Amino acid sequence: MEDTTTLSVTKPIRCIVKLGGAAITCKNDLEKINEENVEIVSSQLREAMITGSSSRKVLGMDWSKRPGKSGISCDADDFEDQNLDSSSFVVVHGAGSFGHFQASKSGVHKGGLNKPLVKAGFVATRISVTTLNLEIVRALAREGIPSIGMSPFSCGWTTSERNMASADLSMVAQAINSGFVPVLHGDAVLDDLQGCTILSGDVIIRHLAAYLKPEYVVFLTDVLGVYDRPPSEPNAVLLREIAVSEDGSWSVVKPTLEDMKKQVETTVAAHDTTGGMATKISEAALIAKLGIDVYIVKRHRRHVSQNVRKMLLLGPPWPNRIP
Repeated sequence: MEDTTTLSVTKPIRCIVKLGGAAITCKNDLEKINEENVEIVSSQLREAMITGSSSRKVLGMDWSKRPGKSGISCDADDFEDQNLDSSSFVVVHGAGSFGHFQASKSGVHKGGLNKPLVKAGFVATRISVTTLNLEIVRALAREGIPSIGMSPFSCGWTTSERNMASADLSMVAQAINSGFVPVLHGDAVLDDLQGCTILSGDVIIRHLAAYLKPEYVVFLTDVLGVYDRPPSEPNAVLLREIAVSEDGSWSVVKPTLEDMKKQVETTVAAHDTTGGMATKISEAALIAKLGIDVYIVKRHRRHVSQNVRKMLLLGPPWPNRIP
């Protein structure tokens, strides 16, 4: 039974965006961020969130010292008489090459905090995922997005037998009402029965969608959509996509839900503790059942990224809704 603190969001939520772990990290390289992808996605989100941002100077909000830089960059005069109001977006990101190894190696997802290895793995997993969260928040902040990192563990989210048990969304609501963009992530959390587990970013999105009622939810991934088998395998067939070619044309494949059940084969990487694509598909379907449009799209390269920005800017209706 989920226990959620009463929400009071005064601004309607436009979109919840999921940044897939494989789209923002180099998934085969331990704890390595895909800097180019993160930069492109952050730029796309800035143009979608902040009115008129494409025609004015980016007012960066990461005033901390960066490697290779001699000091802190901040020109206070630039912020005079500037309107920084942003559309009400919420960002959730996956862990990719962060956190999964530590959780898998120690068995955090299976519980057992009484075991020294599990307790150590819990600490190691949270260090890893919060490190990634900080870097994503910094990347968004450099694009002028007033982003605030929020960890489910620190906000009091818990599970019971790996199912959501309680989540205090009051700080998320307060952040939104104050004009900030909450940035959440998959996390190691306490579990009422098994001691601890891993709470997937996809489950977090479904929970947020149920209570925040966004206009739509977007999953930005490293592939074009949902395939009948891992896309790296020979003869893999793309079952569902919103693909944008370089000339701007759309290509859409939309089978029935029955076909999806028959054709989709899901696999999970050995170190993935959150269920992989199977979790993503099931959670996306549950969100769609709430009457919220859900889209799984690829994070495109820089020279075609205008199409992704347009999708985020305009919102639905798009031609690809999960039934």
